[in-house]
Amino acid sequence: MSDPLDTVFAALADPTRRAILAMLLEDDMAVTDVAEPFEMSLAAISKHLAILTRAGLIAQEKRGRVKWCKLEPDAMKAASVWMQGFGQFEPVNLDAFERFLSRELSGEGSEAGQQGPEEGDAETPSPDETGAIDNGREAGAP
Repeated sequence: MSDPLDTVFAALADPTRRAILAMLLEDDMAVTDVAEPFEMSLAAISKHLAILTRAGLIAQEKRGRVKWCKLEPDAMKAASVWMQGFGQFEPVNLDAFERFLSRELSGEGSEAGQQGPEEGDAETPSPDETGAIDNGREAGAP
């Protein structure tokens, strides 16, 4: 993987590596201390640490005889910026959408017998002229 973003996401894909990063949020740790809570060999932990180091998520340095791990939070900045780009989309209320579809398919939502929203359906989405779901909010409104 040559793309740094791919390398970061690949490193974050493993739950053990995410747990290691969470531990390093507290403070720098010796490799043996990082390995302690996991039921795997020191060699296996070292492989996880090498992947995190290659991704730039942690730095390792030798202090005397002990190898220490330190979190490098700036390495996640690119991944965070990339994910924030998806925050612009409104979450879809699937329950309300399902109720809307049920009414439409059963004929209750037809022009002649159109009923108002049922109690608790204040935000029942309805399709606009393009077929997109409109939550009753103005465009661009949060």
